[in-house]
Amino acid sequence: MAQLRTMTFSTPTAAAVEPQSAPALRPDLTGCPWHDVKELLRTVGLRPTRQRMALGWILFGKGDRHLTAEMLYEEATKAKVPVSLATIYNTLHQFTEVGLLRQVGVDGSKAYFDTNVSSHHHFFLEGDNELLDIPETDIVIEKGPTPPEGYEVAHIDVVVRLRRKKG
Repeated sequence: MAQLRTMTFSTPTAAAVEPQSAPALRPDLTGCPWHDVKELLRTVGLRPTRQRMALGWILFGKGDRHLTAEMLYEEATKAKVPVSLATIYNTLHQFTEVGLLRQVGVDGSKAYFDTNVSSHHHFFLEGDNELLDIPETDIVIEKGPTPPEGYEVAHIDVVVRLRRKKG
């Protein structure tokens, strides 16, 4: 049985580089996923098109999760949502730009999109191609690198790669 979550949202802006770690409760959310996705999209300044609504419902209606564009495309196809892979990529990037998703790179060819935008890190299970959350407090970074002149650190992502023990 899929775990459902109560969605609570802050009011992110397109200029925000670090999503809020404790989003404020929005009083106009009803608990109805379709209504709440529409309200969420409007709150961040995205027009709630039919495709954004359907993809938002698939993404946010099942709790915190990690998906690739291909995984979302497969779920959309099974749900009979007529959408191209290009539209999936565009929508995922739009949602990421406004702070609804967090992109996590695990290697040069695969990116996952995380519906949990709070500050945390990840385990990557190499044999299973799966991401698991690591609470931010489990990894302590005492000193980060000094960025080049004119830049600032936007976020530090730690991905710990795991493989099954042999034997």
